[in-house]
Amino acid sequence: MELLSESEIVVVFERFKKQNKNPRSELHWKNAYTLLVAVVLSAQATDKSVNKATEPLFAVVDTPEKMLALGEASLIDYIRSIGLYRAKAAHIMGLSKMLIDEFGGVVPSNRADLERLPGVGRKTANVVLNVVFNQSTMPVDTHLLRICPKIGLAAGTTPLEVETGLVARIPQQYMLYAHHWLILHGRYVCTARNPHCDDCIISDVCKHNDVVRAADRKLQHTRHR
Repeated sequence: MELLSESEIVVVFERFKKQNKNPRSELHWKNAYTLLVAVVLSAQATDKSVNKATEPLFAVVDTPEKMLALGEASLIDYIRSIGLYRAKAAHIMGLSKMLIDEFGGVVPSNRADLERLPGVGRKTANVVLNVVFNQSTMPVDTHLLRICPKIGLAAGTTPLEVETGLVARIPQQYMLYAHHWLILHGRYVCTARNPHCDDCIISDVCKHNDVVRAADRKLQHTRHR
């Protein structure tokens, strides 16, 4: 695959910055705890579906203590519309109890402690560290895993490979907002089906790597018919 040069990476993020100077997570949250819960719920679910469920939930529950008082059965009633809701409810109750027992009810600000919490993996920890604690982390979701190799920002076929490449290659001055720009780009412009290349502000810089591979496969298939 072809990777962007250092100067081309600057061009990409300067354009993203000009278009949207201060991007924000599309998940709704009130404090570190509610963001943590929302991100756990967002696994294999859309932000829109999570926000719809958490709006009434967060009106009554915004601390781990309140979550334990609510109880797992009642939590399920709030989040039943979200995929894997039973497993997620169990994780949320478990992480709420651990926060109280081991962290005084406060969401920790380091990766090691966050990843000890039930239902919290590397991506979730990275989101919390970035959005709440303003750390320059790089959460890699399905959008980033798909578009970053395509654009030429980073090589890799796993979230950790792509994360490592992005952290190594993106200049520090863009890191705080980089994953927000990329998620929004993948969600609304560089979509999995019918990407809007004609409306893309980085189309002239993008390496279109997976498009090239798809074209090559089609050509090979035609040749062997």
